[in-house]
This record gives sequence, structure tokens and C-alpha cells, in this order.
Amino acid sequence: MAKTDFAKKLWQNLNTYARSNCGHGKVTFVSRQLLAFLSQMLLLIEGDAMTQNTNSPYPGVTYVKAPERSSVSDNAPVETLVSEIIANVRKNGDAAIRQYSARFDKSDLEVFEVTAAERESALAELDPQTRKDTEFAIANVRKFAEAQLATILPLEVETLPGVHMGHRVIPIQRVGCYVPGGRYPLLSAPIMTIVPAKVAGVDEVIACLPPNAHKAMIAGCHLSGADRIFRIGGAQAIAAMAYGTESVPAVNKIVGPGNAFVNEAKRQVFGPVGIDQLAGPSEIFVVADSTGDAEMIATDLLAQAEHDIRTRVGLITTDKALAEAVLTEVEAQLQTLSTATTAREAWINYGEITVCEDEAAMIAYSDLIAAEHLQVHTKDAKAFAKKLRNYGSLFIGELASVVYSDKCSGTNHTLPTMGAGAYTGGLWVGAYVKIATHQWLSEEGVKQVAPPAARQSASEGLEGHRRAAQLRLDRMQAGN
Repeated sequence: MAKTDFAKKLWQNLNTYARSNCGHGKVTFVSRQLLAFLSQMLLLIEGDAMTQNTNSPYPGVTYVKAPERSSVSDNAPVETLVSEIIANVRKNGDAAIRQYSARFDKSDLEVFEVTAAERESALAELDPQTRKDTEFAIANVRKFAEAQLATILPLEVETLPGVHMGHRVIPIQRVGCYVPGGRYPLLSAPIMTIVPAKVAGVDEVIACLPPNAHKAMIAGCHLSGADRIFRIGGAQAIAAMAYGTESVPAVNKIVGPGNAFVNEAKRQVFGPVGIDQLAGPSEIFVVADSTGDAEMIATDLLAQAEHDIRTRVGLITTDKALAEAVLTEVEAQLQTLSTATTAREAWINYGEITVCEDEAAMIAYSDLIAAEHLQVHTKDAKAFAKKLRNYGSLFIGELASVVYSDKCSGTNHTLPTMGAGAYTGGLWVGAYVKIATHQWLSEEGVKQVAPPAARQSASEGLEGHRRAAQLRLDRMQAGN
């Protein structure tokens, strides 16, 4: 069997296996990561681009520029250290927080919570135009979240005579929002996690950000609606929100992106507390045909690459001339980009350009990547977009840049990475509510369901179940 045929068959088998083990909504985060992991493994197995001189990451796809490193294998293990941090915070509370704040953030804060006076001070120091722009973004995110919430409706239905079922839409009681510090004050970060929580009706929103985060970030948390703000960062912040300390109340769910330590901490505390997702470094891919604009595509790729040296960026196209033009354009723009040190390292290590033999191969490879941000630059972008299945958020047409969503247009920028777009979407207002079912039965309803329930229980050897099913029917019949 040819290597490409073997790889394609392997992908189909692994895909079927992963989906059969990840379905029905009853999954752990380990099993929910399986499909994404297998997707990435196909790239390594079939392409071998990181270790051998091959030039095809997927059947019908050829590299013009291959990544030099794998974002999967570069996800360095931090499990042991994070486990120690969580255990210490859980046992020693605020004392452990102070220990790690001094060790990792060089902070000697005695009081972690931001006071009302400190909030007002942060607001007063915020540049007036920056405040207007922040409030503009908040309004747009709120407007879209409200529109989404309006689609999540309660339900009441009679499925059989006398059998009434339904569900309620119940806001989560307390949510913790992790707000990353980063190299720059990313004022959009608190907006994306806090505003939808308030729209959803969450009773209390806790925000944690690193002690050395820019003061403007406190203002951003305040404007976004955080009820309480704590200057605690890293894995220790996740542990504090998960289990509670003398200062920080335990929450029901933790949301928000962070570094590898934050991500690992979220993974380890999941269970007693909910989490939104496990997010890796940022990603952007562009799918384009011969109508693509090389300058625009290169600009958008580098706009994301400047986030972090591990950002994954790429172009998937059917036009080799465009692929080569984008490669040239990226190199040219790096010469004048002020953040080129970061963007160049990301481009060299994780950037890629691929040429696909036809549209079908372009769609298949894009769905395999399942990029966090996916831009569509084709002749009929709206029609093409309907053919795509796997992505975090879709940007249709060359006028829809990722940067608009990153900052202010209204869709959430907290999105799945590392192939997780194959099974989930991004953070949204629905992540802050529970859809909880209920039922009630009349006597007629009991007559409908009790006999089959009792028979099934008996066939399964569950005598207690059979008795519970039969008791109500027997009493009704005796009463008659």
C-alpha cells in the first residue's frame, strides 16, 4: 500500500475510533482531547516534515514552507510542578499563594484583592481614548452575547400522554475568569470572559490576573463587570479559584486562556470544578484560491504571529503562485515589523504554506488542522465557508480580519486550539449556563412508562429498579 493511501486509511480508522469514544457528551477531557491528538499525529506520521525530507503533510497537499517544529511535541510537560502548586494551595491557602507570587512573579503582596479605591485609580489613569475603545468592545461583545442567549430557550413538552419533560436554562452561580498578563496589556482579554458571564446571569464573577499585570488590565476587568478582582497569576490562581483560600472564594467554573502552567492547572482541577477548554498557543490559517491577496494574507498571518513565539500560522491554497508570493511577502514585512523578533521565530518554527491539488484537498486539510482562527479568501467566500466543518471561529471574505474579533467586533476570541475545533466551538454565553432537564408524570404517564421500565429492570437483574417502577403502578391499581 502506498504511503499516502496508508496514511489516509489510518486517519479514517483513528477518526472513527476517536469519535466512537468521544461521543454522547459523557467524556473526560482526556478522551475529548483524543481526536485532536490523533489529528496531529497524522501530520507527523504521514508528513514526517519535522524529521525527514518529505514534502506532503496530507494526501493531495504539498509544502511550500513547512514548519520546523511540532506544536504538539513542543507542549513541554509541566504536570509535576503544577500538581505540587495545586496541592500546596489547597492545603495552605493564602500562605501558598504568597510563596508562589514571590517565586514566580517577584510580588510581595499581602492583600490580593483589588480594592474599590484601586479600581477607581486604575480607571482614572486609563487613557480616555483607550477607555472609549474598551467600552466600544464591551458593548459589541455584550450585544452578540445577548443575541446568542436569546436562542437558548427553556423547554416544556409532553412526549407521551401524561409524561411531561423539559429543561431550564440556569446561570452558573460563581465563575472564575483567568486574565493573562502577557507582554502587552491585552484589554480585550477580560472583556471576552467577563462580559458573557454577566450577560448569562452569573451571580458572581471572580477575576484573577498576575500581580505584575498592567494597571490598565484592572480597569478592563472593572469595566467588563468583574465583581471581585484578585492579583494572583499562574497555576496558583487556578488552584485558588478551584478550591478556595482565606481570600479567594471557590468557583463553580474557570474560564480564560493562559500559559502552559495555567492550562495544565485547569486540566488537573477539572471535575470538582468545570473549565471552558484546554487552550494552546494561538493559531491562524487562511484558505485561499488564486484570488487571494498576498500582501493582505501575509499581514494577517504576522498579526497573529506577533502574539507569541509558539503561535501557529499558515496558508492553505490551491494556487502555487499565491503561495510563493505570500512567502516572499512575509519575509519582506518582517523587515519592518516592530514585533518581528517574536513574529519571525513563530513563523520559522510553526509557520507553514501548503499547496493543494484541488478544492477538495484544501477543505480536507483545513478540516484536519481545525484552526483556532480560519480566514476564507476565495472567489465566493460565503459559498466556500459552508463547506468547512472544523474551526474555532470563521472569518468569511478578505474584509473579515481576525484582528477585528480579537479586539472589538463582538464574537469571542477565546477559541479551541491544537485541533480541538474538531469537536467544540469557542467560549460563548452558553458556557455560563446549565441546561438542566426535569420531568413530571400524571397517573396516565405512569401507566405509559412503568410496565416497560419494570420489564427492562427485571431483564437486567436490577430488582430494586423493578420494585421502584412497579410500586407506583401497583398503588394506582390498588386505589382503583
